[in-house]
Amino acid sequence: MNPLEQWPLVVPGLALAVPAILVVAALAPPSPRSATRAARVGAVALGLALLVTVGTALAPGAAPRLGVRVDAVTCAMLLLVAGIGLVIIRYSRTYLDGDPGLARYLRWLLLTLAAVTSLVIANNLLIIAIAWTATSLALHQLLTFYADRPAALIAAHKKFLVSRFADACLWTCLALIQTNVGSLELDRIAAWANATPALTPSMQLAAVLVVLAVALKSAQLPFHGWLIQVMEAPTPVSALLHAGIVNIGGFVMIRLAPLMAHAAPAQLLLVGLGLTSALIAALVMTTRISVKVALAWSTCAQMGLMLVQCGLGAWHLALLHLVAHSLYKAHAFLESGSAVDRWRLHALRARAPRPSWRRLGASAAIALGGAALGLAIADELAGAGGLEPLVLAILVALAMVPLIASTGAGGARALAMRVVGVALLYIGWHAVAARLVPPAPSGAWHTLGWALVGAGFLALFAVQSTLARRPDGRLAQTLYPWLFAGLYLDELFTRLTFRVWPPRLPRSEAPRVITLEAHGEA
Repeated sequence: MNPLEQWPLVVPGLALAVPAILVVAALAPPSPRSATRAARVGAVALGLALLVTVGTALAPGAAPRLGVRVDAVTCAMLLLVAGIGLVIIRYSRTYLDGDPGLARYLRWLLLTLAAVTSLVIANNLLIIAIAWTATSLALHQLLTFYADRPAALIAAHKKFLVSRFADACLWTCLALIQTNVGSLELDRIAAWANATPALTPSMQLAAVLVVLAVALKSAQLPFHGWLIQVMEAPTPVSALLHAGIVNIGGFVMIRLAPLMAHAAPAQLLLVGLGLTSALIAALVMTTRISVKVALAWSTCAQMGLMLVQCGLGAWHLALLHLVAHSLYKAHAFLESGSAVDRWRLHALRARAPRPSWRRLGASAAIALGGAALGLAIADELAGAGGLEPLVLAILVALAMVPLIASTGAGGARALAMRVVGVALLYIGWHAVAARLVPPAPSGAWHTLGWALVGAGFLALFAVQSTLARRPDGRLAQTLYPWLFAGLYLDELFTRLTFRVWPPRLPRSEAPRVITLEAHGEA
C-alpha cells in the first residue's frame, strides 16, 4: 500500500508549509544576515515544492484536504514560483548589496511570494481572492521601494488603481457564484458547472466579471501603463512579476475551466481583449529602444496571447505558455544589464541585408510545412480538433520565419536542425501539457475563434514584414508616430483616473507629473 494513502494529509501539509515558512521568515526581525536567511528560506520552499510534486506523482487524484488543492497544475506553478523566487532572492542580494533598504525589500519580497504560493495551492475562491489582493498590496511596497522617484510612485499608483478595479470585479463575481452554487470550493463549482451546462444570467455575468478581473491584472490594453512604467523599480522586481503575478490570471482561468467552458460571452471577451492587446503590443514593442521597456511591451503581448488560449479553451496551451514565458522573461530581465554590451558588439558588425520578399515567402513556406507536419503529430497526441492544429502550425511557422530567413545560403544543414529542433521541442511540450490539462471540447464558437486568431496573426506578420522591408515607406510613416506613442491609450486612462484619484507626490515634483512612458525610455 502506498504510504501516502495512509497519511492523506502529508502532501497538503507540505504544500501549506511553503507559504507558511515564507511568512515566518518575512516577519522575523531584520539582522545583518537577513539576505542569507532569505536565500535559505527560498531554497527550503523550493525543496518543499519538489516534495509536493513527488507526493502528488505517488498519489495522483487525491481529493482536496485542508483547503489545499494539489494536482499537476498546482505542482507546475508551485515549482515555477518557488524556483524563480529563489533565483530572484539570490540575485537581489548582489543587486542591492549595501543598500540600507535591503532588509525591508526582502521582507516584502518574501511576503509577495507567500501570497502567490497561497493562491496557487488554494481550493477555495475566497482564499484565491484574498491571496490575489495580498499579492498586489505586497508588490506595491516593492514598486515604491525608491520612494524619491516620482515616476516609480506614478507607476505604482496606476497599478494600485487597476488592481482595485480588478478586485471589485472579482469580489462581485464571488458573491454571484456563492449565491448560485452555494459554495466557493473549486471542486464543487466544477461539479455544479458540469451538471448545469446552461448557465444562469447571473453566472454568465460572474464569468464576464472574472474575465475583466484577469484582464485588468494581466496588464491588458488600455490598463497596461503601470507595467510599462514599472521599470523604475529595481530590476529583480521586474523579473518577480513573472513569478505568478502579472501572469497568474491564466492560472485562475485554468482553475475555473469547467465554468468558463459554458460561458461563451466570457470566452468571446477573453479572445477579443487578448487578441487586441497581443497584436497592438507586438507592434509597439518594435519601436522601443529601452531594453526593459521593450520586454515589458513583450510581456503585455504574451499575456494577451495567454488569455486568447484560455478563451479558446486551450487550457493546456495556456499552462505551457505561462510556464515557458515566465522562465524566459524572468531570465531576460535579470540579464538585461548585458544587453548594452551585446548591442555594442552587434553594432560593430556589418549589417546583414534585409531579406527579400521572395526569401521571406520561401522561409514561410518551409516553416509552415515543418510546423504543419509537427503539429499533425501533436494533434494525435493531444486530441485537438477543428482548426486548432492548422492555426497552431501557422503561429509556429510565423515564429520561425525570421530564424530561417536569417540563415545564409551555406547553412542548409544548420537551418534543418533548427527547424526540426524547434518543432520537436514544441511537439514534446505540447503533448506534456495536454496530459496535465486535457483540452476542452470544441464547438462552433471555438472554430470561429481559432479562425480569428489565425487571421489576426497573419495580418500582424504582414504588417511587421512590410515595416521591416520598408522602414521609410508610407505605412511606416503612418504607423510609427502612433506606435511610438502607444496609441495614446495610457495617456487617456491616466487622465481619466488621476482626475478622480491622483497620486501623492512630493510638492516639488507635483508640476512634473508625466503620464507618458518617457521615463522608461530615458
